[in-house]
Amino acid sequence: MPSSFRLLTHSRAGQPVGAVAIGGMAYDLAAVRPATPTVLGALEDWAAASADLRALAASPGGLAAFSGAPLDKLSYLPPVLYPNAIYCAGANYKDHMAEMARAFNLPPAPDPHETGTPPWCFIKTARNSLAGHGAVITLPAYSKTVDWELEVALVIGRTCKDVAIADAMTYVAGYSIANDLSARDFLRRPTVKANSGSPFEYDWVSHKSWDGSCPLGPWIVPKEDIADPNNLALKLWVNDTLMQDSSTSQIIFNDAELVSFLSQRLTLYPGDVIITGTPAGVGTPRGIFLKAGDTVRIEVEGVGTLVNRMA
Repeated sequence: MPSSFRLLTHSRAGQPVGAVAIGGMAYDLAAVRPATPTVLGALEDWAAASADLRALAASPGGLAAFSGAPLDKLSYLPPVLYPNAIYCAGANYKDHMAEMARAFNLPPAPDPHETGTPPWCFIKTARNSLAGHGAVITLPAYSKTVDWELEVALVIGRTCKDVAIADAMTYVAGYSIANDLSARDFLRRPTVKANSGSPFEYDWVSHKSWDGSCPLGPWIVPKEDIADPNNLALKLWVNDTLMQDSSTSQIIFNDAELVSFLSQRLTLYPGDVIITGTPAGVGTPRGIFLKAGDTVRIEVEGVGTLVNRMA
């Protein structure tokens, strides 16, 4: 595996600090690579920046010139401040599709590859929705059924438009972890009859884009450090109860397919985040939802751990 580093942003004296994590310590990007003092800046110069940071990670002696901070002492912010957009893949895990079909008494859905159906994607707000590792998330007062959704996040490292599936991953810088928190009782507008066929039935802003609805972090792992992104173990706990226990092997449209599809619709920019769908184990089929005081912990193999408390 290539020499390892992680990109992150943390808060110092109330100000965001772009940093690179190497060997359990965080070093200011402004010190180790002054040309790109922020994570977004490093992503905008990803080919050169990643090479420089990997070389630094491979030469521990070179770090002696810089002062670092222990990772467990940081106040984490979202790794990227701020992406142009957060793109979200819905209904993109086979086991999640199966559990929701059972919960709603529906027949199993066919593989969209067989029916020629493209990925189903939506957008979350970026600045409003994002929260960092360790952040306290205020549940929206209007919702009584906020659900968790463990998701692997892709972070774009090159401007990307109309790319083929075969080339798509060359535009990805790395991976992070997201929790696509969802206010289930506001998927539909309460004044519109459910399943009425009305084009005005759904309320995606209330459902998906309230403040803090997308915890992201704790950092970005370069894609070269993930040997097999199609077979990563995925786990989510609410307090001490394991709720989601799956694998990226359950994904329907893989990372390259999602990047290619989105690039056919719009331009992807460095720092853009694509969250790739959630596996089985969400609260809705069991009638269990988040409440103040709950702690959500997510682990993605090879990427790390994202923890947030609800308030």
